[in-house]
Amino acid sequence: MTPWVRRLFMFFLVGGGPSFPGVMPGFYGLLALRPRFILFQPWGLVTYMFLHAGFMHILFNMLGLFFFGPRLEARLGGNGFLRLYFISGITGGLFSLFPPYYPVVGASAAVFGVFLGFALFWPRERIYIWGILPVQARVLVFVMTVLSLYGGFGGAGDGIAHLAHLGGFVGGFIYLKWRDLRSPQRQFKRQMYADSRRRPGSDAADLNRWRQIRREQIHEVNRDELDRIMAKIEEQGVASLALEERAFLDRLHPQ
Repeated sequence: MTPWVRRLFMFFLVGGGPSFPGVMPGFYGLLALRPRFILFQPWGLVTYMFLHAGFMHILFNMLGLFFFGPRLEARLGGNGFLRLYFISGITGGLFSLFPPYYPVVGASAAVFGVFLGFALFWPRERIYIWGILPVQARVLVFVMTVLSLYGGFGGAGDGIAHLAHLGGFVGGFIYLKWRDLRSPQRQFKRQMYADSRRRPGSDAADLNRWRQIRREQIHEVNRDELDRIMAKIEEQGVASLALEERAFLDRLHPQ
């Protein structure tokens, strides 16, 4: 696991739930997000993410974070991943301020933001539902969005914070698009890429440098991404690479 995914796991376990060890019962209600009392307990927009309603609630969020978080953290970096996580969670909390006014706990909105980030970067990646049914990541996010809309606007009545899930998607999407459009680092990379395209033979030089990357010496989280990009080069050529893919390879072999 990557560093922040590991730390978030620890927070999940410390937060616990009302029916098993974790936060003391007297503090559980104080730290939960209670929409009717948001003006008196505004910290609930953050602290609710570190509480859960039971073992299965924690298990679902931990599994989602375990399968999708490390690869996304490796792509965004620790700070970018953490911003995505908290912005998604807080936006999910804001969406929960609409009726019906139920107390909300859990990191699901933040984890849904992680789902969305994964689907945006690897839309065609196959996710196996129950370990059997293959579904592309983009299709899975679309279906989950529809279910959240249906449940959040009165179609389910199952006690699940569907609007929080939807808010997690919205917050994650806004942050990633803002990061993509406004990041000075990305603008610098775009200019560097444009300059490199004007240099004869630059693609061949880059490819020769990237082929020197030693797979066994990089973090295991990055190996699958390296294999995917190098296979893409073999099939479609260096010109097919996106800016983020070039930057990823440059980070592995910067010289």
